[in-house]
Amino acid sequence: MDTKLTGKTRIESDLIGAREIPAEALYGVQTLRGIENFSISKFRLSEYPLFIKGLAITKMAAAMANFELGLLTVEQKDAIIAACGEIIDGKHHDQFPVDMIQGGAGTTTNMNANEVIANRALELMGHERGEYQYCSPNDHVNCSQSTNDAYPTAIHIGMYFKHLQLLPHLEELIASFRKKGEEFSRIIKMGRTQLEDAVPMTLGQTFNGFASILQDEIAHLNEAAADFLVVNMGATAIGTGICAEPGYAEKCIAALREITGWDIRLSSDLVGATSDTSCLVGYASAMKRVCVKMNKICNDLRLLASGPRCGLGEFNLPAMQPGSSIMPGKVNPVIPEVMNQIAYKVMGNELCVTMAGEAAQMELNAMEPVMAQCCFESVDLLINGFDTLRTRCVDGIIANEDRCREEVHHSIGVVTALNPVIGYKNSTKIAKEALETGVSVYQLVLDHGILTKEELDTILSPENMIKPVKLDIKPRR
Repeated sequence: MDTKLTGKTRIESDLIGAREIPAEALYGVQTLRGIENFSISKFRLSEYPLFIKGLAITKMAAAMANFELGLLTVEQKDAIIAACGEIIDGKHHDQFPVDMIQGGAGTTTNMNANEVIANRALELMGHERGEYQYCSPNDHVNCSQSTNDAYPTAIHIGMYFKHLQLLPHLEELIASFRKKGEEFSRIIKMGRTQLEDAVPMTLGQTFNGFASILQDEIAHLNEAAADFLVVNMGATAIGTGICAEPGYAEKCIAALREITGWDIRLSSDLVGATSDTSCLVGYASAMKRVCVKMNKICNDLRLLASGPRCGLGEFNLPAMQPGSSIMPGKVNPVIPEVMNQIAYKVMGNELCVTMAGEAAQMELNAMEPVMAQCCFESVDLLINGFDTLRTRCVDGIIANEDRCREEVHHSIGVVTALNPVIGYKNSTKIAKEALETGVSVYQLVLDHGILTKEELDTILSPENMIKPVKLDIKPRR
């Protein structure tokens, strides 16, 4: 909807005075003031559909509760619920133009929702936009509410939707690593600790390790997201419930449960809950944990694929674009690199959320808007990052099996795998000679007749590298 299509306006008034509003706009005067006051970022509420959905669900539940208490007429209730339903279905989102980063603890966002819902409800009731005597943004849509309970409740609902949206993308990335783990299950390679040769393993174990450490984070994300299902609806301004009738909070929670199908619960202490934003801090922290692991994985992908001639070169990443404007033939690991940068951004957002979370004063945290923006943005970044890494990198990785085997045969570290059979003394002797001569451990063991080639290959076979085994080879100590 183009809010400046005709150039016609209507007049609306608030505490500050009267203003002209574009006639086509569903929003009103307080939204207009928010647009003017908070031209801060490019993060517009209209770009966060699940937050808008959370606002509409919150207002719908409030209307259901207020009608039960006799505070709304049937016509008002039906129109408000219908308007909220349209927003939940994705309509009118262009009518939420306010900046996500704003002063006022979210009042601009709350009033944006109140005004859009009220004006759409008026249309459904057969009235003109702005005829608030029939359905008011404050007296009817915001009835029994304050920004200080409606806004955080909407954030909780929106973020729980975002959590449910995030999980499948992470699970698909994990499955991609698992698939590579199976594909590379018989490719022997050298493991490394502190960037030095360690002991042999399989390339499949490397990729299964990536999958496993990410799999562990799903439980942490779920645990953190569960806090979003506890809300302070009914707290109104500071948690005392002023301007709400007895029983409103319970009825509103019941309506929220009915609308969402989720186990939404009322906080046990509304005063404490109204200033507490720890659920956002907790979920941002859970996302940071994922990013710490994603950085480790992407750094490993870049190192293990380094080369192609002068690096480790254990596998090849898909070539996505030319890597240099001056060096012909160069291809860079651009997809792991962008995932690294996404992780840094999400980790930076977590720091912002943490700092804003500790900024609560008295009965409210006025910094909640930037916390919400950071959390919603971080989920979007991770979703895009997970999908990009999976489809444009992991799925197309090709192992360099000969290179991996060659590294094992020429590594000093392989002697550790031989230690149980040839003994520590022989192992030390072979390791020292390999270092001094440059001849591989594999070849020296054969040259000294310590083991036969068949015995040596048995010890170093992939199936004997992936778990503790008892070898049927006579010790040579």
